[in-house]
Amino acid sequence: MNATETTKTRNLLAVFAHPDDETFICGGTLAKYASEGVDITLVSATRGEMGRRMGNPPYLNRETIAAAREQELRQACARLGIRRLHFLGIRDKTVEFVDEAVLTGRIEALIRDIRPDAVLTFHEKLGGHPDHCAIGKAATAACERAGLRESLFFISFGDVMEHPEPYGYTRGDIVKIDVSAHLEAKLAAFRAHRCQSEIDEWVWLPDREAVSRFGKHEYFIRAAANPSGREGHSLF
Repeated sequence: MNATETTKTRNLLAVFAHPDDETFICGGTLAKYASEGVDITLVSATRGEMGRRMGNPPYLNRETIAAAREQELRQACARLGIRRLHFLGIRDKTVEFVDEAVLTGRIEALIRDIRPDAVLTFHEKLGGHPDHCAIGKAATAACERAGLRESLFFISFGDVMEHPEPYGYTRGDIVKIDVSAHLEAKLAAFRAHRCQSEIDEWVWLPDREAVSRFGKHEYFIRAAANPSGREGHSLF
C-alpha cells in the first residue's frame, strides 16, 4: 500500500428525504465518522415544507417553514460535522410521485461524482413513510447501477435491529455502531432542528438528562450479503 492509499479520505454519502432524518435517525453515526475525518455529503430530497410540527407555540406557516427547515438543517450539519449538503428540490410528500428513472439517474450522477466508500439511505419497504421508501428505492437502484451494492447500508429506527429476525434479517446482516461518545453532538443537532424538536420537552432538559434518552448504538442493515455471518461494527 502506497502513501496515497494510506492517506485517502473516506467518503460517506447519506441520501434521505427530509431535513432532520439525518439527525433523528443516525446523527450519532454521522458525528462519529465526521470526527474521524470522514468526508460526509448529505442529500435531502425535500426541504420538509409539509412538516406538521411548527414549534411550541407554532411560529411558522406553510409559506415560511421550508426556509426555516433548510436553515435548521444547515445548522444541524455544522453540529454533526457534515461538510456538504445537497437538496434535490422535490416537494415534501411527493417523492413517491417523481419519475423513478429520473430520480435514480440524479442520485447515480452524485454517486459517480462523489465516489463514496459508504452510502446510507432508507430501506424501500421498512422506511415507514412514502417519501422515505421512495428515496431509498431510487438510491438503492443508483448504487446498483454504479456497482456499489456492497457499500450500501439501510438505516433503521431506534434499536429494532438489535433483534433483526422478525424483519427477515440475521445478526450478520446488521452493523451496530457505538455512538456513545458522540451523543452531545447528536443532541446539539436535535436542538438545531428547533421547529421539529421544540415540542419534545425532553430535548430541552439539562444536557446530561437529555442525552440519557438516546441509545448508545445505531443500527444499519447491509444491502449486500455478509459472507462472514458476523455482526459488524463499522460501515467501512
